[in-house]
Amino acid sequence: MKTSATAAAAVAIALASERTDTSVESIKQAFLNNLFFVQGKPVSLATHHDYYMALAHLVRDRMLERWNATAESYTQHQSRSVCYLSAEFLMGPHLGNNLVNMGIYDQVKQAMDELGLDFDDLLAQEVEPGLGNGGLGRLAACYLDSLATLEIPSLGYGIRYEFGIFQQDIKDGWQVERTDKWLRYGNPWEVVRPEWAVEVKFGGYTETYIDERRRYRMQWIPGRKVLGVPYDTPILGYQVNTANTLRLWKSEAIESFDFATFNQGNYYGAVEDKVASENLSKVLYPNDEKLAGKQLRLEQQFFFVSCSLQDMFRILEGQNIPVEKFHEKFAIQLNDTHPAIAAAELMRLLMDEYGLGWPLAWEITQKTLAYTNHTLLPEALEKWPISLFSELLPRHMEIIFEINSRFLDLVRMRFPKDTERLARMSLIDESGERYVRMANLACVSSHTINGVAALHTELLKETVLRDFYELFPEKFCNKTNGVTPRRWMALSNPRLTTMVSSRIGDSWIKNLENLQQLEPLVEDSGFREDWRSIKQAIKQDLASRIHTQFDILVDPASLFDVQVKRIHEYKRQHLNALHIVTLYNQLKQDPNLEITPRTFIFGGKAAPGYHMAKLMIKLITAVGEMVNKDPALRNQLKVIFLPNYNVTNSQRIYPASDLSEQISTAGYEASGTGNMKFAMNGALTIGTLDGANIEIREAVGADNFFLFGLTAEEVVNLKAEGYRPNTYYQNNPLLKDTLDLIGSGHFSRGDRSLFKPLIDKLLYHDPFMLLADYQAYIDCHRTVGEAYSNTDHWTRMSILNSIRMGRFSSDRSIREYCQEIWKVSPLNVSLKGYGRSTGGHGNELTCQLS
Repeated sequence: MKTSATAAAAVAIALASERTDTSVESIKQAFLNNLFFVQGKPVSLATHHDYYMALAHLVRDRMLERWNATAESYTQHQSRSVCYLSAEFLMGPHLGNNLVNMGIYDQVKQAMDELGLDFDDLLAQEVEPGLGNGGLGRLAACYLDSLATLEIPSLGYGIRYEFGIFQQDIKDGWQVERTDKWLRYGNPWEVVRPEWAVEVKFGGYTETYIDERRRYRMQWIPGRKVLGVPYDTPILGYQVNTANTLRLWKSEAIESFDFATFNQGNYYGAVEDKVASENLSKVLYPNDEKLAGKQLRLEQQFFFVSCSLQDMFRILEGQNIPVEKFHEKFAIQLNDTHPAIAAAELMRLLMDEYGLGWPLAWEITQKTLAYTNHTLLPEALEKWPISLFSELLPRHMEIIFEINSRFLDLVRMRFPKDTERLARMSLIDESGERYVRMANLACVSSHTINGVAALHTELLKETVLRDFYELFPEKFCNKTNGVTPRRWMALSNPRLTTMVSSRIGDSWIKNLENLQQLEPLVEDSGFREDWRSIKQAIKQDLASRIHTQFDILVDPASLFDVQVKRIHEYKRQHLNALHIVTLYNQLKQDPNLEITPRTFIFGGKAAPGYHMAKLMIKLITAVGEMVNKDPALRNQLKVIFLPNYNVTNSQRIYPASDLSEQISTAGYEASGTGNMKFAMNGALTIGTLDGANIEIREAVGADNFFLFGLTAEEVVNLKAEGYRPNTYYQNNPLLKDTLDLIGSGHFSRGDRSLFKPLIDKLLYHDPFMLLADYQAYIDCHRTVGEAYSNTDHWTRMSILNSIRMGRFSSDRSIREYCQEIWKVSPLNVSLKGYGRSTGGHGNELTCQLS
């Protein structure tokens, strides 16, 4: 027996070496093994995608030891855990990020080089999971990276959308949407856990009964059920053993095939339940203009929230923790209002499934939930028609009515006879058709409410959540967003990373504040030259890509003026376009005019149903078409719209940018995170005092930030006084000429009607104050051009922008959440080795197998 056990141990060690060793030779051998045994292809028949899959599986193998050790440590220590609930997780490509965080990027690159493979081509094979729309999902991804890096026990919960955010093409200058089939060739990073699937109920009715303890109880008799199946992805921290889990839920039918119905000849009916059930996780953000779309979105939100909460109760049971200690085990963060239904579902589970009374269930719920608000736009605060909500979630409607009744009693005591306040704060909007207000539910049921930038939090207190702040001032705090330097510097900008690390070591990747150690080198001319050379090389790379993709030559020495983000009127991409048309007009009127050569780069997607945003894209591309082919401009202006902006493409754009356009109307952007990524990579910002721009300007210094425009207070005051945009048009010849040129059909092949809706809205409504800010924006850009012409001075400002961005790491954000909201501490994970466990089960299993 001893001999057998020894032999088995030897096998385990050999397997461990094959699966976990990170030497170049072991990586090469594992790659070839995966190609043959996992992909089932000899080298002679393998495709580039086969090579990628073989490489991905070898990297995942080397993550699994950490992943399993992390899960075992959390279970053994019964650690308090963060559960981050988000409808979006825009993770970006996994391969490169995992190589950076494991510290094996160079070894793997060398191994692939020695095998005669193009490493960059392998990285490019990965299809990005488009499980998010923009900043909300990307913030969630950065936070998962930081949670793992800081060794915080945590789980991310969301939806495994079969089709993510659409792929964007530009045809004849218009956005065209294509289906995002990110799962077409499989996903090597996920592990399905069907044994942890849960049932989710919809519809039906409720009824009362008396339980065995003679208590009056409610039960929900559902009209239908679906199955939620978890798919887990390891999220590896940087240079630590911690690998947390992103758990995404796929909806399936309880019975996917009705054999009896099929035998009756009803072939569609046999799979009808499967089709209906799988629709829940089919697509990210279905169009909700129609009632069917609204229902599907509400179903999606409840589906992933119910799955996630049931999963937490499973974990609780597995660790033998009493239900009454749910709030001690879990800290749940609601990432915006999409998961706000968690309040009612947690109450239902605690009361109806686990038998707790209302007072204790409500105490646990409030001690568990915290809510992050991401918007100042009242129309973006979700609400659902009572008729729809009651039909879909009858038990939750009852619970929400009861929460509301008790809450309004509290409001009456605090603010007697204030009926208008009661109406505003009620969880039910009674002003017309009745609605459930999800932001109000989140505020009432959470112990903490946070904004995501200092200005945003103050505006929340003063505007959309003012009533709740006056009632619960202790609940409110600010947690300014942050981004992970692992993806947005170390991975995206390897040239700069290498140069910086050669001067101060690589500790800054995990402690971004350490970049300030470079401050004395700002006065070193050699360091400035190195910085400038790196930026120029990266710009040359992007210029080459633009030439290859669009057959347009751009000068890498020109100012790369970049605005990449979701297309929306409040983000004001059309203000940027007005500046371009102004410059174009000036150059046409004075052929000898010399300006700072600029390459304007745009990127971003418009919501499929948002016509004005799509028209803004058309304006940008139409101006670009005219500008790029006009020889009279002497290559002083170029305009590029990069289609299908996503994480992959952004990793090429941020490092190449000279100027970051953060020009939203003051008081409308909650925070922004693109502004941080640009600045980290040495771009200077032109921006308003909006969102996190204010804090970035404070950090980098006012002299290193190009400020323009109305403040949030001035915006409010001007609107209150009666803003008349047409007056600005009539009194500013430069602005008038610009808008008239667009309206004349000059950029639309003589079609005066094409851009008329956009121009009319600016002239007669202009809700986002473009015309009020126009001249200040033009003047500020003149200052930008003058600054860029002084190359050495610009380089100093670029360096200072980058090295003073330490406070905008997502690590700082997560530390603040942990200390002030979640009350969670790090847990160091030790690797026990393959085939061994802290409980000794690995040794027992080895003996059994032998």
